[in-house]
Amino acid sequence: MHNRRRTSLRTMVKGELLLGVDIGTASSKAVLARPGGEVVASAQREHSLSLPRPGWAEHDAEGIWWADFLGLCQELLLQAEGGVAAVCVSGIGACFLAADAAGRPLRPAILYGIDTRAEYEIRELNDRYGKESLLSRCGSILTTQAIGPKILWLRRNESEIWERTEKLFMVNSFIAHRLTGEYVLDHHSASQCDPLYDVHENGWITEWAEQIAPGLSLPRLMWPAEVVGIVTAGAAEVTGLSAGTPVVIGTIDAWSEAASVGVQHPGDLMLMYGTTMFMIEVLDRPLSDPGLWGTTGVLPGTHNLAGGMATSGAITAWLRDISGHMSYEDLVAEAASVRPGSDALVILPYFAGERTPLFDASARGLMLGLTLSHGRGHLYRAVLEATAYGVRHILETMAEAGGKSERLVAVGGGTKGGLWTQIVSDVTGRRQLLPQYTIGAAYGDTLLAARAVGLAAPEEDWSTVVATVEPNPANRSLYDELYAVYRDLYPATLEQAHSLARLQKAAPDV
Repeated sequence: MHNRRRTSLRTMVKGELLLGVDIGTASSKAVLARPGGEVVASAQREHSLSLPRPGWAEHDAEGIWWADFLGLCQELLLQAEGGVAAVCVSGIGACFLAADAAGRPLRPAILYGIDTRAEYEIRELNDRYGKESLLSRCGSILTTQAIGPKILWLRRNESEIWERTEKLFMVNSFIAHRLTGEYVLDHHSASQCDPLYDVHENGWITEWAEQIAPGLSLPRLMWPAEVVGIVTAGAAEVTGLSAGTPVVIGTIDAWSEAASVGVQHPGDLMLMYGTTMFMIEVLDRPLSDPGLWGTTGVLPGTHNLAGGMATSGAITAWLRDISGHMSYEDLVAEAASVRPGSDALVILPYFAGERTPLFDASARGLMLGLTLSHGRGHLYRAVLEATAYGVRHILETMAEAGGKSERLVAVGGGTKGGLWTQIVSDVTGRRQLLPQYTIGAAYGDTLLAARAVGLAAPEEDWSTVVATVEPNPANRSLYDELYAVYRDLYPATLEQAHSLARLQKAAPDV
């Protein structure tokens, strides 16, 4: 049956190019690639993030998701000689877009963990179902990343919207619906709809869904590299895609990026350097830990442990800004001239609270060990070391949960230059593999599209490792000692940090 299905899809293919589109928090990107991974063209569009109230983060699905998709299509299809064989979309997640029966958005989409409006509902549902039960069935306790509490928030606070809500969309499923008319969601995205999805059964938990979202029609579930349907005549007219082009469901952006660099088999782990650090470990069975996110994987039969810091590159940007907007190259050069350990300066990088494994929005940043001999280069290096300590904390938590990652692939803008990745390897003791191309989730979308229509094997990998970062054993004992200080600082200053956070939240806006 599987081979017949793939053969029938192959007959639908009208071109040899794959179109991948990723809708991000602050920008969207599209890539045209050939089977095998050669990039033909790419394009990018900037957009804004709406923060209408403290703790709220939203996107206009029409004005950002769909408008960016249309604009990117129109730009890249001019370069698509030979036609597009399939299209696949990824995006930020998990998100909650409430829509009516026809799929029309009823309000802006409520975004992923940066939107904290449902904190009361999170506590209530964690208490109602119990953290052990949630970990067992869903793979995660409820945090600001979870969709279920945000649905409950909408029911209670915007009842007139809820009464008209019949569909739940994320970025990829909304675009797929616009292109094909089908109402579906991929298994991985669904596994972040806690507590509505069972990671063991790979299906919706209907009794909990009915309690939290009564009357909501839940989408049909598919795997990220499966064809949802074909581009309709109406969608073809507005997008420029040919009617009949296969549409692949895709998934959340970080998981699509992991696929793009070959992180897809048990034992693989992706470490993403960016504004925040994010990690995905691939497993052959569900594992859980209250300090991590447990999800379904991209490939059938796989699962994930995921972790992410609230800040990393964001702190380097903050330090650059208060240093008179120096170039990163100059700051890195100053930091590289400082000895490992920054002359015994340790920073807690919790400038915006912390996600995993603390899940503490009231955690705060701290610098300990400052002397008059410390300079700007010490501060910048100590920031990089602080993010490395955070990575080590998450990696250790994954190992304690049962993870056995063996192959670590590093991606993101922070891998350039060498100093940051070397510090992370020295602190963690882990080798890092650097791929030739880290184009991002849109490139992963083209791979998923190729797999779906038979232009790539189901587990084909287009990435090539071109460099390896090895830990320097000479630095290990020093970093072990400083890491122990790092781990002790959070519990030792917890009460004071929370007191300061309360004062900060109570301060009037200026």
